[in-house]
Amino acid sequence: MISLLTTGGTIACTADPTGALVPTVTGEELVRAAQLEGVRVADLLRLDSSSISLRDLDGLIDRVRKELLDDTVTGIVLTHGTDSLEETAMALAMIHESDKPVVLTGAQRAFDHPDSDGPGNLRDAVEAARTSAGVLVAFGGRILPAHGVRKVHTANLDAFDNQAWNDRRRVVPAAPLGPLDVPVLAAYPGADGWVVDAAVERGVDGLVIEALGSGNMSTGFGEAAARALHAGVPVVVATRVPFGEVTLAYGGAGGGATLGELGALGAGELSAGQARIALASALAAGVDPAEVF
Repeated sequence: MISLLTTGGTIACTADPTGALVPTVTGEELVRAAQLEGVRVADLLRLDSSSISLRDLDGLIDRVRKELLDDTVTGIVLTHGTDSLEETAMALAMIHESDKPVVLTGAQRAFDHPDSDGPGNLRDAVEAARTSAGVLVAFGGRILPAHGVRKVHTANLDAFDNQAWNDRRRVVPAAPLGPLDVPVLAAYPGADGWVVDAAVERGVDGLVIEALGSGNMSTGFGEAAARALHAGVPVVVATRVPFGEVTLAYGGAGGGATLGELGALGAGELSAGQARIALASALAAGVDPAEVF
């Protein structure tokens, strides 16, 4: 038996009288549209995925873990909005130890679109849940590993890709993410770093900096990141570049190598969003973030 857990997203949306998309479709309706059998349905959330919080993720993770313990369940499919699908996929991958697969999917076109991609994606996800292993994303005719996956197009049906060649994922014990505050801060040319100082003053548990190039930032931003590290705040450096690895190779106050010497960690090929989830998962579990990145 495949357990289908729904959370909303475009796959479950229809247009209201004004033309705005709103989540209205139940899991049972999704199953009927995809003409699926042998699927058990539970509707968990009905949210735009841009609103899913770490506390929401805790609830999803708890339910997935309970479903995996059910002897009648052979695999799980989770329907999800595409905006933060990569974060939820990462959160599940960080704690997944079961032999049973967990497959996430969604849609770019609404349920009532005349050529919706939702039913096809759902069929692919259910098939992957019957034949594959690990935490995966089924989307646009592709089956991708969760670790390193990212949304790469706002509208194309093959909206996700994964170019990560080195799966450094370490499974950590599941622990509540909700209490943690781990923001993503975007660097930009000439930034003076006040936002980093403000985050540290607020008492954040960790920081992910979405840097430039292979992991660089302006002098002012780098100096603020150094102050965060000196204050004991874990800092992970990701990049706004969609493909390639953070290498922390350059010197200077904003250079990745300088920050690496101070204890900053490179995100590898993870997006800033996935790096945030990996850092939060490690901190929640009491695991040294260096063991995750």
